[in-house]
Amino acid sequence: MSSGGSERLDPEPIAFGQRLQILRTRRGMTREVLAGLVGKSYEWVKSLEAGRLKAPGLDTILALAEALRVRDLADLVGHHKAHVDLFAGPGHARLPEVRAAINTLPLTTTAEAPPAAHLQARLAHAWAARHKAPDHREVVGALLPDLIRDAQLAVRQADSALDRRAAQAILSEVYSLSQFFLAYQPDSALLWRVVERGVVAAQESEDPHALGVAAWLSAQAHRDSGPGHYDAADAVTMAVLEYLDPQLPDAGDDLLAIAGALQFEAGYTAARRGDTGSAWSYWDRARAMAERLPGDYYHPVTSFSRTIMGAHATTVAVELHAGGESVRQAARAEADVIRSRPRRARHRIEQARAYQLDGQPDVALATLAQAHEAAPETIRWNGYAKRIVLEEIESRVPARRSRAAELAQRIGLLAA
Repeated sequence: MSSGGSERLDPEPIAFGQRLQILRTRRGMTREVLAGLVGKSYEWVKSLEAGRLKAPGLDTILALAEALRVRDLADLVGHHKAHVDLFAGPGHARLPEVRAAINTLPLTTTAEAPPAAHLQARLAHAWAARHKAPDHREVVGALLPDLIRDAQLAVRQADSALDRRAAQAILSEVYSLSQFFLAYQPDSALLWRVVERGVVAAQESEDPHALGVAAWLSAQAHRDSGPGHYDAADAVTMAVLEYLDPQLPDAGDDLLAIAGALQFEAGYTAARRGDTGSAWSYWDRARAMAERLPGDYYHPVTSFSRTIMGAHATTVAVELHAGGESVRQAARAEADVIRSRPRRARHRIEQARAYQLDGQPDVALATLAQAHEAAPETIRWNGYAKRIVLEEIESRVPARRSRAAELAQRIGLLAA
């Protein structure tokens, strides 16, 4: 084969209908079920698979791919240039505005940056609004573009080294807020630009809390990139924990909380590895840190607190694929005490994963419905929730299948 980058073609390309039939059969799905999911008839699916019908339009192809849980569109259409990650979903309506603000540097603008206190107040308002809103991405997406531009200006126009460090701390936290918006959006390159800029700004600020928050989010981004990045997640977490450790005896609540959040992140990554001992050991350390906080304390970024530890225990058990233990932890952890609506919805999704692991799909679906009630924009973009719903759409139990289909419509998985 030539090394000049020419595209390889199969000697006998598999037709669209044949690919459809193979993928449907692999899923164990009948033609009747597939037809129902895409709003077509049994005969239409049969004729398409037999090659008596031409490949349908893009909207129908995407509906077929979603119903079959095809991860890469190329697997269905057979075209090597059609690689699309279907679980990413369409981007949020506010994504273009946020992207433009991140990608445009204020090098020639004559605008004057707001005072640092004004920026800090706007940032605090944005965090509070995010935690209270069921449509938190919409709310944050509307605030972010101006926040990003003004925080960048504040760094550029700082009059002294002290002012510049303070502005860098604010900018780093603005990038942290941006990362919450960009999570699960179909622009991984933009997400990583924000992660890296946030860490650099935090380092420039020399602010321990800003550095802790940036590291907390950086570790999550590495871990969510797959097993090949777990070591990088640990490296970030451990380096910052070592840096923070001498400061903790006399630390304020926010610094104690971010250290506790980082301890849990180490446990989360260990659980992903399947390392049960380390996962629960780090959870214990995080809980000890939480006990040093006031009972009513709640970290404004990470939600770390005494009340969040039950939710964290559920996550550890689920990531360890311990069905019985995950259900026990899910039953113990109260969702209503979690103040943040998106964090409460995320906990409900973790509970649903626990019930699914334990062979309780009906309870899992009911719990996902509670997640939707808490924050629709959390469940809409969460891959775990989507997978549970898509699996139960194929259930042989009619009532369960109906509930799953209704939930799929509510979260935007299927056309209404």
